[in-house]
Amino acid sequence: MRTIMQQALFGGGCFWCTEAVFQQIRGVEKIVSGYAGGVNENPTYEAVCTGETNHAEVILIDFDESQVSYDDLLHVFFAIHDPTTLNRQGNDIGTQYRSVIYYFDEHQKQDAEKLIAELKAEGMSVVTELSPMPTFYPAEDYHQDFYTKNPSQGFCNFAIPPKIAKLRSKFQSLLKA
Repeated sequence: MRTIMQQALFGGGCFWCTEAVFQQIRGVEKIVSGYAGGVNENPTYEAVCTGETNHAEVILIDFDESQVSYDDLLHVFFAIHDPTTLNRQGNDIGTQYRSVIYYFDEHQKQDAEKLIAELKAEGMSVVTELSPMPTFYPAEDYHQDFYTKNPSQGFCNFAIPPKIAKLRSKFQSLLKA
């Protein structure tokens, strides 16, 4: 099987949550938690949390398109977070938690536009931002692979298992063996 590596950049609330979910998907080779879409160069977690940098918490996904499609990733993205609430995911409130898709090319933009249009036609009030790929800044080391390294941490126990359960129930065919 020929490997066709691509990238996706999504923000769907806390990057610990989105990273933990997408790590379960076959064809996802690497995920880097970070920041994008803001005005400051080299932002820190502390600066992003003030809301003044306008960065979103995002995950940069390297995936093998011969195993999982960008469209599949988009469907997972919309299923595991709330794309209808502006600048909020559960108890996490602020612009850094906004729903956002940063696209790398016209194909990704069109795929995202198509799915958003379908969701809106079904009655969903999608507020997800769709923008070209901005500069991506990796988050601090302690944010990388957070759930795997800290499964008993309070937030991880509360917020992440329901998202993984939803992934497993709705997207069984996409899971790693």
